[in-house]
Order: sequence, then C-alpha cells, then structure tokens
Amino acid sequence: MLENETSISTQRIQWKCLESKTEGKRLHYGRFVVSPFKRGQASTVGIAMRRALPQEVGGTSITRAKFHGVVHEYSTITGIQETIHDALVNLKEIVLKSDSNDIWEAFLSVMGPKEVTAGDTSLPPRVKAIDNSQYIATITQPISSNIELKIERDCGYRIENSNEYRDGQFPIDAVFMPVRNVNYSIHLFGNGRATQEISFIEIWTNGSPTPHEALSEASKKLIDLLTPFSGVTCRDVSFLEDDKDSSDSMRSPFLQLQFGNACKLEGNLFENMFIDQLELPARAFNCLKRAEIHTIADLLNYSREDLSKIRNFGQKSVDQVSKALWERFAKELPSKKLGLNQ
Repeated sequence: MLENETSISTQRIQWKCLESKTEGKRLHYGRFVVSPFKRGQASTVGIAMRRALPQEVGGTSITRAKFHGVVHEYSTITGIQETIHDALVNLKEIVLKSDSNDIWEAFLSVMGPKEVTAGDTSLPPRVKAIDNSQYIATITQPISSNIELKIERDCGYRIENSNEYRDGQFPIDAVFMPVRNVNYSIHLFGNGRATQEISFIEIWTNGSPTPHEALSEASKKLIDLLTPFSGVTCRDVSFLEDDKDSSDSMRSPFLQLQFGNACKLEGNLFENMFIDQLELPARAFNCLKRAEIHTIADLLNYSREDLSKIRNFGQKSVDQVSKALWERFAKELPSKKLGLNQ
C-alpha cells in the first residue's frame, strides 16, 4: 500500500486535449484534462487559469478610426447607411490576429454601392482578420469611402476619452480579450490517502488564438508572474521576524517609500481592472455601469452607504458587491461615507 501511494504521489502532472472544435470563425472551443494533482492543487491551478486566461492572453483590436470630413460621432455621410457611431461599433467588433506588439495602420478604401466588410480592409502583413465577412457598413450610392485605422495589441479593456475627437479621428473602446469564457471542474479518484484530483478545463476563444494557444500563453504569463518569488530568501524578509523591531523598521523612510509604492501600484492595477471581473448579477452590474462605475478603482471610491444611494441599487446588491470584492481581491468597501453625488 505504501509503495502504491509513493508511486502515485510522484507521478508527473500531464495534460491532454480531449476535444477541439470550431463552432464558427469567431468561436473556437477546447476541452482539456490535467492530472494527477494532490488534494487542493487542482483548485489552485483552476482558479489561477480562470483568472489568467481572460486577463493575461493578449488580443489585437482597432483603437482609432479617422473619417475625412466628419466632425461628430453621430454625424451621417450622404450615401452611407450607418451613422459614424454605428460604423465605429461595427469596427470595434472586428476580430484581428497579430503576433506583434507594434502599432499598425490600416486603410479602408471602398467604392460603392457595396456592403463593406472586414475583408475590404487593407491590413499590414502581420495582421489578419479572422472573419472577412464581419459587417462594417453599407454604401448605397456610387461614392468612395476612405477610413484610416489604428491597430494595437494589448490585454484587457481600454476605455477611451470620448471627448478626444479632432480632425475626424474617433477613439474606439477596445476589447483585447480573445478568451470569451473559461470553465473548470475538479473530480476525485483513488481511495484514502492515495486520493488525487483531476481537472477539466473548457476554453472558448474568438478564434484569434485557438484554445490551445490561449492555454499556452496564459501558462507562460503565470510562470513569468511567479518567477520573481522563486529567488526570495530569508534575508529578504528578515525585518519581519522580530516583532519588537518591526514597528521601528516601518518608520524607516526607505520602507515607508516602498510601502507607498506598493499602494500606488495596487491603485494602478485596480484602475485597469473592470467590474466585469466581479461577475456580479446583471441587475447590480447594470446599476454600477449607469452610475459610471467601470473599474475596481472607481468602486473603491464608494462606501456601502454611497452605493445604497444609487438608483435601484438595494441592500442585497450592496452585499453582493462587498462579497465579490472580498472573495476576488481581498478588498473591502471603505467604511467612511464619501458623499458622492448620484
């Protein structure tokens, strides 16, 4: 029995793709199995991958469009069925793939009448459209339409300042998140002390990376994030060992500066983390968005009392937000009433 337990505990963790299918040009699915884990390890890996896949896997998007002779987002162009706003929304949805972090320019020059799609865009050699049939606009008259586009690769969301309209250039709120959804489940096998875990991971992407590519990139990003900790020694944290001296140590200008930098870094991180990551019920989420609360940093400016004053935001919603903040980021809403106007 002991020999069997030792054999199982030293087995190398391996993974395998169980299923891979293309449900559409912009919807790819993959199902993977990873095992064997010791008890508790599968949950650690599953949570980390569920967070890393949407947040750390980069995507390529159109971030700016320039229309000649247009001064306002809600302007119309004679001969084009859509308003500028509608065309911008459609450009935002275009799924692109690139292996470069460079900033690129692309051009859309079309003569009507014609239904304009992603395939009509002149893209740089290192950028390609996943679905050339994605709709942009319809030109109803024999006129020429020319649009200049800016393309970037990044992670997460980017909300642009809607007031930055100049010379016909319109910023586009970009979504650099090619992973659409992630699920994982954990199952036990074995008996007694030899019980181990097996994890199944499901990944849906928009096709710009395949689920296999997304899984590989997220794993590499996690390794890079954790590598600095592998070199930590006792000497690095020795000032915490003596409780008597710890308060004196924290009075050190150097440590106070380091603590301040850490707080600033946390604040910067929360400014780039959106409330989508809290996975709130639709009612609470929509109320926060209507109150112009888009990021975790925005949310942390509100106390429980402030949130309860938001229209249609009841105590149950406040509790849901508070619980999600603590479970996902180990943060609490400020207790002091901030008096923000709703």
